[in-house]
Amino acid sequence: MLRGVIFDIDGTLVASNVAHAQSWVATLSEAGYDVPFDVIWPMIGMGGDKVLPTAIGVEADSREGKQLTARRWQVFQDRFLPDLRPTAGARELVERISADGLKPIVATSAGGNELEALLNAAGVGDLMDATTSASDASESKPDPDIVEAAVKKSGFAPDELIMLGDTPYDVQAAIGAHVNLVGVLSGGWTKEELSGAIAIYDNPADLLHWYDQSPFSVKALAG
Repeated sequence: MLRGVIFDIDGTLVASNVAHAQSWVATLSEAGYDVPFDVIWPMIGMGGDKVLPTAIGVEADSREGKQLTARRWQVFQDRFLPDLRPTAGARELVERISADGLKPIVATSAGGNELEALLNAAGVGDLMDATTSASDASESKPDPDIVEAAVKKSGFAPDELIMLGDTPYDVQAAIGAHVNLVGVLSGGWTKEELSGAIAIYDNPADLLHWYDQSPFSVKALAG
C-alpha cells in the first residue's frame, strides 16, 4: 500500500538544472578553471560534493573546495535564483498527492539555506511534511543515503513509498534505497537515461493529467 511520495526538487519541482550548471561554470571560470557547460551538465543531479572532484579534481571538503562551494551558492543565489520558476504542475501535483492522504517528503542533495530557497522557488514549501537534505546523509546522490534518510523520516517501509525524480542519479539513489522511482523529463534527461524508472512523464502536469492511471493513484492501486 502506497503511503508517501519522496520528491526530488531540482528539475522535478523547479526548473533549475540549467541554472545550476551555469552557476558552476561561472564559479569555476572565476577561479581560473575552464570547464565548459557541456562538461558540467551531465553532472547536474549528483551532489555538489561529487561535482568538484569530477570536474576539476578538487575535493569538496578541502579548503579550496569549501571556498568554491560557498561561492557557487552565492553566484546561484544572486544571478539565477530570482528567475527560477516551478516546473509545470508542480504545486498542483503535490496538492493532489496530499489530498489523497499520501505524505509528501523531500529528498535533495541541497543544503539547508539552498533547500529552503528551492522549495520556495518551486512554490511547495508549505506542502511538505518532511525534508531531508545534504546534512542528513554522509554521501550525496547517486548514493542512496539521502533517500534512505527520507524513508526513515517518513516512518514507512521502502515499498510503501514512491520517489519522483528527473535524473539518472535519482534513479540510482532510489534503487539503492529499495524505493520505486517515477521519472519526469522536466530536468532535461531522456527516457533512455532514466532507465530503471517504473513510469516516466513529461513533467508534473503530465503526471497529474494521467494521475488516475499512474503508480500514485489509489484507484489504480486498488484495481
